[in-house]
Amino acid sequence: MSNFSLSTKNVRFVLIGLIVMVAGYILMAGGGSSNPNVFNPEIFNFRRLVISPLLVILGIVIVILAIMKKPREDKEDKDGQ
Repeated sequence: MSNFSLSTKNVRFVLIGLIVMVAGYILMAGGGSSNPNVFNPEIFNFRRLVISPLLVILGIVIVILAIMKKPREDKEDKDGQ
């Protein structure tokens, strides 16, 4: 895995970010009405307007940080041994 540009820890953070984003999209789903003439106020509840977009944005931030973070170098690597 030495040729791969992301370390194992970074890949884990990318996967965690993707899971958080998927959870946000799942929370955003629903609230529709089967009858187009009937208004369903559930579409404007707190979960769909606040929590789910925050989860999606948090997931995007986690993925970006995981991609941008450099892996730590060991002391042995710095000494050239």
